[in-house]
Amino acid sequence: MMMNWSKGIMYAMMGLMSLAAYAAEGDDQDERLVQVALRMIGHEILLSTGDSTSVVAPISKVGGRYLIQFDTEFELDPNELILVIDSVVGQTNIAKSYLVEVEKCDSNAVVYSYQVGDSTDLNVIPCRSREQALDCYNVFFTILTTGESGSALANDATSSQNSGLIFALLCVVLIAGFVAFYVWKKKPKINPNLIAIGEYHFDKLNSELLLQGQKVELTSKESDLLLLLYNSANTTIEREEILKNVWGDDGDYVGRTLDVFISKLRKKLEVDTNVKIVNIRGIGYKLIVNDQK
Repeated sequence: MMMNWSKGIMYAMMGLMSLAAYAAEGDDQDERLVQVALRMIGHEILLSTGDSTSVVAPISKVGGRYLIQFDTEFELDPNELILVIDSVVGQTNIAKSYLVEVEKCDSNAVVYSYQVGDSTDLNVIPCRSREQALDCYNVFFTILTTGESGSALANDATSSQNSGLIFALLCVVLIAGFVAFYVWKKKPKINPNLIAIGEYHFDKLNSELLLQGQKVELTSKESDLLLLLYNSANTTIEREEILKNVWGDDGDYVGRTLDVFISKLRKKLEVDTNVKIVNIRGIGYKLIVNDQK
């Protein structure tokens, strides 16, 4: 499935490249068709080895021969090579007869070659089953007799240029949308109700402390008290201010109520020694995080 998806994207991008080329320049369309066809051959060769990620270098022409280069090593299967090239040439009709030569990158030694003409029977091409070991290979493709794709396909491309450009733009928009959606899905979602306090995460909505998959429940007053201390972290808050903000003016507390709740919070935060609630004698309390004074 992944290889088919990669192959579809590959052909879509190659189609966009060729359409963009037609829009930019009206000449040399036969040559551009050959370039696209040879890149298709290169990608199909890699796919036949199970490689859907490596890159085929831009096609160059050396002494009348087109050079297909790869950025990775692979095992050369002559039978797959013959079938791949015959399939692409048959679809694009870039040549009636052609010569294929495979050379090692380091020594330029020809390790396999064959020629195809109008009446060539692919089944009788010699050494089809003689596989070559994992190595770096260059594939040279020489057109001996051109096919009928030249003027006919070029004229078709010119006449359908406008619709081709619209299709290309739609493809670009769809691909860009897919990428944006994928990035959005992968982006971690931030929960506004979670507050990081040292190694803990304080869920102020559910009144819970979270640590390494464990949950510690807080009472509503403990939660209010911790939130107040956090909002003024590393700053002393006077006792009267704490009592007023957490318990209000209803008088529902006694003299040591605050001290009791502070003791409970300390117990629930004791796993992380970098989080401390300290008593500022005669004044109030201060939440210290990461030993910041």
